[in-house]
Amino acid sequence: MEWVFDGGRPCLDLVNTMRSRHEEGVELLTGPDALAEWLSLAGFTTGPVPVTAGNVLAAKALREAIDRVLLPPEELSAMDVELVNNAAASAPAPPPRLALVDGVLRREVPAPKDPVAAAFAALAADAIDLATSDAEVRICAADDCGQRFCDASPRRNRQWCSMSRCGNRAKARAHYARTLTRN
Repeated sequence: MEWVFDGGRPCLDLVNTMRSRHEEGVELLTGPDALAEWLSLAGFTTGPVPVTAGNVLAAKALREAIDRVLLPPEELSAMDVELVNNAAASAPAPPPRLALVDGVLRREVPAPKDPVAAAFAALAADAIDLATSDAEVRICAADDCGQRFCDASPRRNRQWCSMSRCGNRAKARAHYARTLTRN
């Protein structure tokens, strides 16, 4: 699977697991293995974690609610807001602990009991932070993309999810079109 992490925020990278939203959409979270791989590559889990079909459905529901909260339609849905809030509250991070190692105190953070729920909580918390920040969520201007990204640029005028991918292609197309019209 070719995962893209160009959203600028983890919650947007989750939203971008549904590709080509401007067309019919291409689902990348096709099953438990795909979700487990994405969670690992996104840095939410280490090593293999048990992911169920129910987790995949929950991830898709959270993904769509985050998308609608960050790029709201005419009116925000209270159900979407509640889903994001419930996901954020569902698995609080375990508190740090003191460990005595060779006579020296060290800070340890235990692994969460449910790493998938903890990942969903972190993603929802990230969405809450983004929704209430100054940053703007945009949709890539490339005709064939549709990825969501966080525009935190000083002028808030970023157009593409990634300059190395969509931005360069768009600029090359524009240059080619100008070259053809001159000839």
